[in-house]
Amino acid sequence: MVAIDTVDLADPATFATHDLSEFWRTLRDTTPVHWNPPSAHHRGFWVLSRYTDILATYRDDVTFTSEYGNVLVTLLDGGDAGAGRMLAVTDGPRHNELRKILLRALSPRVLSDVAVAVRANTRRLVRAAVDRGECDFATDVASRIPMTTICSLLGVPGSDHEFLLSLTKTALSAEEDHAEDIESEMARNDILLYFQDLVEERRAAPGDDVISLLAASTLGDEPLSDDDIVLNCYSLIIGGDETSRLTMIDAVHTLAKHPDQWRRLVTGECAVDTAVDEVLRWASPSMHFGRTALRDSTIHGVPITAGDIVTLWHASGNRDERAFTRPEVFDLGRTPNRHLSFGHGPHYCVGAALAKIEIAELLLALRDFTTGFERTGPAARIRSNLLTGFSTLPIRFGGAPDRPAEASN
Repeated sequence: MVAIDTVDLADPATFATHDLSEFWRTLRDTTPVHWNPPSAHHRGFWVLSRYTDILATYRDDVTFTSEYGNVLVTLLDGGDAGAGRMLAVTDGPRHNELRKILLRALSPRVLSDVAVAVRANTRRLVRAAVDRGECDFATDVASRIPMTTICSLLGVPGSDHEFLLSLTKTALSAEEDHAEDIESEMARNDILLYFQDLVEERRAAPGDDVISLLAASTLGDEPLSDDDIVLNCYSLIIGGDETSRLTMIDAVHTLAKHPDQWRRLVTGECAVDTAVDEVLRWASPSMHFGRTALRDSTIHGVPITAGDIVTLWHASGNRDERAFTRPEVFDLGRTPNRHLSFGHGPHYCVGAALAKIEIAELLLALRDFTTGFERTGPAARIRSNLLTGFSTLPIRFGGAPDRPAEASN
């Protein structure tokens, strides 16, 4: 058991070196509004661990704003440069209008075409990996599905996909314990610079991609500026890659440990859509989001002062016994399953439907092309106070199932 007063949730090492399951359970039971004290490197902040408190805070964008940052990296650094322009850190009427534009870019019509490409790419990658017999699932399969999808939507040339993948992996996490914060900052800047060039190209020669759509859009009577477009491309590339990729890796890691759940998926006992929500709940790839209090308030009688940082921990809320029956059990048939992995309220992830398509196609491809899989070595965890998951996952596949794979639905 980790002592509550020794845990610093701002320190990425905390998540690399501790199992925090008991810590979160203790907070939910005894201290649902917990103060993470300041250190020599950062100010203090509030920690919400219960599902209902997280929902209530997400819904209340009058008392709590995202415009001073929405993750600890920016909240503790004094704010987000994209505030008021990037959807994730914009509130009020401007947020609503910008959200409508981005939802048009990810409309059901667009996603129906995208789903066909996702399916083909996923099945090609999985089948090739199964044919080889062994692979690093994290790098050989999972890294090549979401990034390909979001880059295609944004009109990023195929030759640049690997470059952007390397940047997104570094922007909010690290694969090495000794990685410096400056590397993450440089990666974030490089992503912004890359899209600045691409926006200029699309201004001169529009296409049928999301960047061209943004370049032709207006907020009120004003066209979106280059900075508006660049910042939202940054948000789309980060969000479009990290959640799906880390959830896919975690799904295979977890299914390898739960052969009973794999059998339920293979036999059709569990609907794929239901399974997708459970792997998202279980993985909780974005451990938290955050807000800043705009006015004095109270939560469970604890006074929250205007200007305080309040962090909302999906890693705990998705395991809250008050919201989920037997939350410690990985159950692909779990329903209802109103997990928090895409956030909630006005800032519910605009790419949630796309992420679900990608994860569903992965589960279908695994079901259709292999009888199972097992780990062949340790899975290395990423280093982050925001994201959780694995940077490597060496696995060995079983043989092909005795059924015509391409006939499966």
